[in-house]
Amino acid sequence: MSTPIFSIANQKGGVGKTTTAISLASALAERKKRVLLLDLDSQANATSGLGLPKTEGRSILSALLDDADAAALVQPTSVPGLDLIASELDLAGAERELAGLPAYLQRLRTVLSPIAESGKYDFAFIDCPPSLNILTLNAFCASDGVIIPMQCEYFALEGISVILRMIDKLREAGAAPALAVEGIVMTMYDVRTNLSRQVTDEIKTHFPQALYSTLIPRSVRLAEAPSHGQSVLAYAPDSTGAAAYRKLAREFLKRRAAKDPAHA
Repeated sequence: MSTPIFSIANQKGGVGKTTTAISLASALAERKKRVLLLDLDSQANATSGLGLPKTEGRSILSALLDDADAAALVQPTSVPGLDLIASELDLAGAERELAGLPAYLQRLRTVLSPIAESGKYDFAFIDCPPSLNILTLNAFCASDGVIIPMQCEYFALEGISVILRMIDKLREAGAAPALAVEGIVMTMYDVRTNLSRQVTDEIKTHFPQALYSTLIPRSVRLAEAPSHGQSVLAYAPDSTGAAAYRKLAREFLKRRAAKDPAHA
């Protein structure tokens, strides 16, 4: 049974994308799910955020360019049940090299296929770069769905429209015919401001089926956790941020149960 793969993406940086990737993956692992996280961002924040070093030759680049075995790049993390394919700086040059290869948008799908078909994992997540570049498009083409973290700010709706147009283009071109939005996560929600509520209400009006009801709060503990090489669930397990991501994991699983009971 093939492992469902989800891209966690937003072309804008600083919206909680990597925090969501680490924390949701960790929360699912805490619920005894077997999870793989692929760090596809050359900044390698998901890698360092889980306490692993940025090691030369450990990124997915060798598999993308030379058909190396992606499974050999998988490393365990300190979170039981959560494995990682790390990133490092060499991914920064992947754009130019990938663009010259045949079927370049399908490279990641091809190299991840043996892992997905092995049935080793219940879920796989890809932490995408903060741009709609060739790596992100590869992630989309390798994925069953896209999870979009959105910061509670004025330009949130404009930002999500760009991602949705790109998903539509990939579907129409046949590069990712079944790709869909798995969900939208509102991050950095501040209960003290009208702006957070207004932006969330606007997203809910336009995308009522996609928006997760779980709101990720602004949290000092969420901001601190990566510097300690831990998810917020390990660093501050009783914090509001940890509670929010546990709730998001439950909501994610409930949606998956409705769509695909085998992976609930």
